[in-house]
Amino acid sequence: MFEATVSEGVLRLRRPGTRWLSTGWDGGRSRAAAAYNVTVPEGFDRTDLAAYRDERLARAGFAGEADDPAGEGADAAADAPPTLFTGVSMEHARAARLGPAVAYATVGLSNPAMLPTAPADAAESREVTEAAEGPPGPGTVNLVVGTTRRLAPGAAANLVAVAAEAKAATLLATAGVPGTTSDAVVVADDSGGEPTEFSGSATAVGGAARACVRDAVRASLRSRYPDGDVPGPAADAEHGVVTDERAEVFDP
Repeated sequence: MFEATVSEGVLRLRRPGTRWLSTGWDGGRSRAAAAYNVTVPEGFDRTDLAAYRDERLARAGFAGEADDPAGEGADAAADAPPTLFTGVSMEHARAARLGPAVAYATVGLSNPAMLPTAPADAAESREVTEAAEGPPGPGTVNLVVGTTRRLAPGAAANLVAVAAEAKAATLLATAGVPGTTSDAVVVADDSGGEPTEFSGSATAVGGAARACVRDAVRASLRSRYPDGDVPGPAADAEHGVVTDERAEVFDP
């Protein structure tokens, strides 16, 4: 579905005219020629992320693409390209393809977000080490999931949930955590593809996306932590959070 290029720590996934739905910075719905996953340096504290994105695209040889988002010249729609940020090197980016779906993943777990399900499971509490509205965390699991189908609005939104569920299930099985404090998902679909109303796990799109996310996440995890020394519930992670507060439960 995408022309994938890595340059200067930037992964570009290019397909002119693609429709995107992003949960990351400056996210939401857009139509653009490409999406980007950008590795940031250790100690990154920039908050002018639009300017930083443009600097990194220029350094990578992708200059001007943020100004021509649909890849169609002067008549292009004025949507900015979806851009994710991570502390993970793009050398650890991995992709998986099945049927009508493809997934790209970068996995870093230095800021695990744990959710105990019973009081006895609660680990020692850790607070998030940076502001919730601040720059991306030191780890991050970033996903870009694409399909050759044309998704209805609800199906696109649901595919975000399907991808996040697959990511959490995979990480729980392999690393003991469901994700990090700064994970993001981007979903892409083809405006000229076969119309698709649903994207749940029992559908062709949802089922294929789940498998792609699982396998891309596992492959990136193996690349990032080849010795299996992943930060997890028992690790002394420098960053992260444990949500061990108990909510009030009541009948509606």
